[in-house]
Amino acid sequence: MQDQVQDVSARYRLRRSLYADDIGGFLAQGSAAILGELAGATGFEVGVEQRGAWVVQIKLLQDALQGFKDRGRIYFEYAIPRLGKWVDVVLLLDHVVIVIEFKVGEARINRTDIDQVWDYALDLRNFHETSHAAPICPLLVATDAAPSVIGVCSCAQDRLMTLPVGIGGGQIRAALQQVLGFLQGPNLDPAAWERGRYQPTPTIIEAARALYAGHSVEAISRSGAGNENLSQTSGVIDQIIEQARHHGRKAICFVTGVPGAGKTLVGLDVATRHRNEKSALHSVFLSGNGPLVKVLREALALDHIEREKAKGLKVGKGEARRLVSSFIQNVHHFRDECLRDSSQPPVDHVTLFDEAQRAWDVAQTSFFMRRKRNLPDFDQSEPEFLISCLDRHPDWAVVVCLVGGGQEINTGEGGVGEWIQALQRFPDWEVHLAPQLHGSEYRAVEAIAEMRRCRTVVDHTELHLATSMRSFRAERLSEFVRLLLEREVEAAAELYRSFADRFPIVLTRDLNQAKGWLRNHARGQERYGIVVSSQAQRLKPHAIDVRPAVDPVHWFLHGKEDVRSCYHLEDVGTEFLVQGLELDWSCVVWDGDLRHSQSGWQHHEFHGSRWQRIRKAQRQRYLENAYRVLLTRARQGMVMVVPEGSFSDSTRGGEIYDGTFEFLRGMGLKSVPA
Repeated sequence: MQDQVQDVSARYRLRRSLYADDIGGFLAQGSAAILGELAGATGFEVGVEQRGAWVVQIKLLQDALQGFKDRGRIYFEYAIPRLGKWVDVVLLLDHVVIVIEFKVGEARINRTDIDQVWDYALDLRNFHETSHAAPICPLLVATDAAPSVIGVCSCAQDRLMTLPVGIGGGQIRAALQQVLGFLQGPNLDPAAWERGRYQPTPTIIEAARALYAGHSVEAISRSGAGNENLSQTSGVIDQIIEQARHHGRKAICFVTGVPGAGKTLVGLDVATRHRNEKSALHSVFLSGNGPLVKVLREALALDHIEREKAKGLKVGKGEARRLVSSFIQNVHHFRDECLRDSSQPPVDHVTLFDEAQRAWDVAQTSFFMRRKRNLPDFDQSEPEFLISCLDRHPDWAVVVCLVGGGQEINTGEGGVGEWIQALQRFPDWEVHLAPQLHGSEYRAVEAIAEMRRCRTVVDHTELHLATSMRSFRAERLSEFVRLLLEREVEAAAELYRSFADRFPIVLTRDLNQAKGWLRNHARGQERYGIVVSSQAQRLKPHAIDVRPAVDPVHWFLHGKEDVRSCYHLEDVGTEFLVQGLELDWSCVVWDGDLRHSQSGWQHHEFHGSRWQRIRKAQRQRYLENAYRVLLTRARQGMVMVVPEGSFSDSTRGGEIYDGTFEFLRGMGLKSVPA
């Protein structure tokens, strides 16, 4: 259905579908009555094109389901909130869940349409509780396509799911009969299936789209016992904001979490719920991560255009981007705006700083202001200046810092300590934080201890997100990566064994073999790509060059037909491109910048024609953090490539790579099957 259905009224957002009935009831009901229920359930005027599509679907299915009266249940426009989409039809027939996507008037089976219905089926398999073990068939119906041979084959990665079946409009009955005979299992109980919880794990792009379209964070995020509830974290932030507004106070709170735990999602949730410029609660989501801002803005702008188009309204890209940019901004642009008028407070009373640990220290900020802004006497760190901007409000303000541990990756990124130190200049500000901020990875233990001696600090356990949502098949992936980088081989190996069957991590020395592994494992529109360190200067013999700038919009948003997208495995993403974003399947290629030896990790950078050791502890930490980012981008699985050394090239000698390969293999990582 058109994306306009995302705008349905709140009472219908609670429904899993716009129409549902037993097959017998569906067959007995007239098409006009069914159409009326569908149109009425949307909560808005439905266009002629959509009504016509429903009429065709109803007619074809009523013809095809004759004789299946007591064998299941049918759902029209079944919600997939993670994708912000609705499936045309879900059919529970005997023991099989059949996911049907109609292309009304289409005479061909297109690859993009096949990927679409596959994505819907995978979403049910991965995130719908009572579909985890059920046989599933994705079925694409091009209504005007000529009859063809119906081929039903099982998926190599999932024997209870078929590959997508593409058919013409007159072949539905025959396809259903073949699928029922091919897949085996006990009959499904529709009532039990309906009670299954939908526990999605959206990518940050999917989450931003859903939140911006009005879905709640509860609707698009998991809430199981193994996962800290994002809604609880958002709720605590809401309380802090309301108390600050009500009592005329100023407050700062720190939200911590492991990589992929949902810190950015929490920030977007708060920002979208308070994005009305006329409201005193107006908030803005800020990030110094240029690629993340660019990708989110473009994705939301395109979605806004499509939703307005579905309503019959025309909105230009420029207008859509302007609307989106009012609530997602680059932190440096926000800073520059505050510099232009140092007396006026920003319009925003609530600011959410994503990846706050990457804010610049005094030296880096002063250097930038002197060279780029002609301010030779600027002597504030970025955190201090940003807090001072909100402090201009005469009544109240709230700053929310979304903090990742061990993720500073560039010169001048001061970590949490810079924010704590900056607060010394603002003694009246309340401080709220998670107890986990005392952890070694945040490098702020002494600064927080000193702050507690001088002011009241309020602890909230809800402000820490302990479990990765990004890798929904391996919630402890970030812990595994920490153990890997800390060279805790036995602990890392034991932990990997606990999720190896759900989240494969394989090892190879052949880049082409790794590319084949990615393509074989990705299904539908699942994204895959190659990620490397920005210091990986000696991968050029493998056709990997980190120097050219890669447009994150092309890489993360464009489809398989675009050679600039991640799918083509030509352009690679560095830690700067991919931090804050994710892939379903990733290929991490190691170079000689971070190499393993008996004495531990050795840190290098390539200058001129040779490698040079990195000896400064801070720069060593940046390099390790770069690999921490690369190793935590995947949602479903990962292949690591450690190239073979070269006898004829001393900059790529075997001694540079062999130690790393053996170290990784020692943690129990298997080789890519031949």
